[in-house]
Amino acid sequence: MTNILARDRSKCHGCRQCEVACGMTSEYRTGSSRPRVRAITWDLEGWGVAIGCLHCEDAPCMSVCPKEAIFVDAELSRVMVDYDQCIGCRTCVAACPFGAMEFDAELKRVVKCDLCDGDPVCAKLCAYEAIRYVDREEECAVKTMEVARKLRALLAGSDP
Repeated sequence: MTNILARDRSKCHGCRQCEVACGMTSEYRTGSSRPRVRAITWDLEGWGVAIGCLHCEDAPCMSVCPKEAIFVDAELSRVMVDYDQCIGCRTCVAACPFGAMEFDAELKRVVKCDLCDGDPVCAKLCAYEAIRYVDREEECAVKTMEVARKLRALLAGSDP
């Protein structure tokens, strides 16, 4: 079973509790208080979304790393950084289309979500369930059904 962090922007209230939880947990584990997840809100539209690493199956950050310091951890299927190999060139930061890789100037290294070693605090503490730690296959099936429902409604001429 491969788990992912599923984000639902319709449930995000922009409270930033995910950021606080991530920053506190990250500092305890890695020495950096920089949160690996960020809540971005669009107040005029009335919604927000948590931004963080999607642990891509074919991660752009991994493919551009000149030292092959970014790898997929087989146990949790998460994209990780081997800091013994990383030279801090920040190529991965530029390559990530989601802005999930950042450079911590204090630690002088890149930082990203590590799924809290399989127990993501952001998902556990999100009171609105805007971030959930769920099985990848089940989440894909749910999303596929949502798209099918919307398409069926669109073809029938009604509002999805």
